[in-house]
Amino acid sequence: MKVCVLSSGSKGNSTYVETKNHKILIDIGTSSLYIEKSLKSIGVNPSDIDIVLITHSHIDHVGGLRVFKKKYNPLVYISDKILKESNLKIENISNEECIDVNSDITIKSIRLSHDVEDIKGYIIEEDSSSMVYITDTGYINENILKKIYNKNIYVFESNHDIEKLMNNPNYPHSTKIRILGDKGHLSNKDSSYYLSKLIGPDTKYIILAHLSEQNNTSELAISTLKDTLERKNIEFKNILVAKQNEMTELYKV
Repeated sequence: MKVCVLSSGSKGNSTYVETKNHKILIDIGTSSLYIEKSLKSIGVNPSDIDIVLITHSHIDHVGGLRVFKKKYNPLVYISDKILKESNLKIENISNEECIDVNSDITIKSIRLSHDVEDIKGYIIEEDSSSMVYITDTGYINENILKKIYNKNIYVFESNHDIEKLMNNPNYPHSTKIRILGDKGHLSNKDSSYYLSKLIGPDTKYIILAHLSEQNNTSELAISTLKDTLERKNIEFKNILVAKQNEMTELYKV
């Protein structure tokens, strides 16, 4: 399995996942043109994308979906609630909760909590390889943590530093409370707490994602996680940050 975050942030999100027989996009929140150029830069023909997984209806996750779908016609997995809320008119879709694709990979959705009708994270597994994608959630249920423990790669929200958010003069108090709430976003502190419970002997990479441009920095997100892991005597080195306009490397597990 190979994973590359193409774009991550409040202006657009998309992650590429490659297995032996499938080429997958999780969300298409940037322009279709950006996605096409990004895929070609890692040697992937956009027409080879056969599966698109949609997490929720916000424009930074579906903004480029309609155009990409029209050009390349991949099968889009999207729930009825997300489809209705996004107001997208697309065909060749599936709303299955658990997806077995020719029995060679398994894709399972995870119920998250955000200010939308429906939002999902995803677990993708192929043979002994696995990845988890979780962004745009105010919290994670303890029962979900058991299901996503010790996976190979985590693409995981670390949206904001609480102090920076609360001291931001550009955000009204109501927006700050929404972001901090159960239907908002994970802070660096929240993210670190969850990841400290999830890292296992098979975990290879953590990619911190959906960082706020105004209320966070890569350095703060990484240092918060490192400090939390150190306090819990957990040794882990491969901590990376996904950015808005810059792809990560193509990581293989």
